[in-house]
Amino acid sequence: MTRDHSPAPRPGREGLERALVETCAMSSDWAPTFAAVDRAAFLPGLVWPFDMERGTSVSVDRAADPGAWYAAADSNIPIVTQWDDGKHSGTEPGRVSTSSSSMPSVVYAMLRTLALDDGMRVLDVGTGTGETAGALFHRCGPGRVTTIEVDRSVSERARERLATAGLHPQVVAGDGRDGYAAAAPYDRVLATVGVREIPGTWISQTRPGGLIVAPWGTHYSHADAVARLVVGDGEASGHFTRPVEFMKLRAQRLSLPGHGEYVPPEGMARADTSTTTVTEAGFVTGKHTAVPFALGLRVRDCAQADHVTQLRLEARVCGQLEDLHLPIGGTLPKCDPFGTPSTSPWTDAAITVRSPRTKICTVTTSGTSTRPMRFSLAG
Repeated sequence: MTRDHSPAPRPGREGLERALVETCAMSSDWAPTFAAVDRAAFLPGLVWPFDMERGTSVSVDRAADPGAWYAAADSNIPIVTQWDDGKHSGTEPGRVSTSSSSMPSVVYAMLRTLALDDGMRVLDVGTGTGETAGALFHRCGPGRVTTIEVDRSVSERARERLATAGLHPQVVAGDGRDGYAAAAPYDRVLATVGVREIPGTWISQTRPGGLIVAPWGTHYSHADAVARLVVGDGEASGHFTRPVEFMKLRAQRLSLPGHGEYVPPEGMARADTSTTTVTEAGFVTGKHTAVPFALGLRVRDCAQADHVTQLRLEARVCGQLEDLHLPIGGTLPKCDPFGTPSTSPWTDAAITVRSPRTKICTVTTSGTSTRPMRFSLAG
């Protein structure tokens, strides 16, 4: 049984369970596991819930705001728990999210796809917070679940939280690409990290007729699709079930060259171009569609890049709410963007964009503290 650390009652958690069942993201046979394995019990005190619409993460500290923290834990959103492979510090978001608690609807849909039967042995690749491994242990029982995590500190924290919750899968610190032969063969392999190719070790460590369920995609974008593969004699084949987006298996990350290594001095002037009569409205049906994934299938050896030339800052300049269009690395007006004209002008301001997806940039100025500012990208 899990230990409840949360204030009662939790209407958000009850509403989440109801929504998962009503939308068929979670099948009824997984409802007892959802009730027993509380996502909140596996989250650290400082988390960064991800806003799917705005594409931003904002820190929430349980000690400072327990209401907001539990509201995030009980919402159907991904929650970042680590930035920059653990090298990040502070409360502001880092550059690249590298460990998280996935959306409950995605997790339980993948568990449903796994089609578990009693007594099956499961390999869980990408321990993360430990919640998925805990759910598998609750369903399969002792001695049936092995979970592997490449980041030793993440693995150890997950082990501690699992033990506190009374859940005891075998927790291994190692490269998930290699699987874990010592506990093979498995009836099921579940990956909660995105892969660009299915490792042969997963196939060889799964019994014939077993299933591999993993997010697969190309280097073109972060868009993945859940692959449900049936293992045969040295091979695995199947189909995709739904579009998703996961952090990538670290061993399969793409190392991109520097911008100057592939862009000539004259820039894009001599680049090959092509056009189409198809408008964006003709094939884009909204955010988080399968379009980037489908495009990646056509150009799987290419990586999508964002060409950004300006920042559009929305700030108060000399008391007036204005839009500022600044080049990357540009300077701010010689007044305080958050109030009245400054006696110490904001000169030599440095603009730092963490990633093309974030909507918060860092503004560092002479003689002042670092301030966050909201912006949108242009160019």
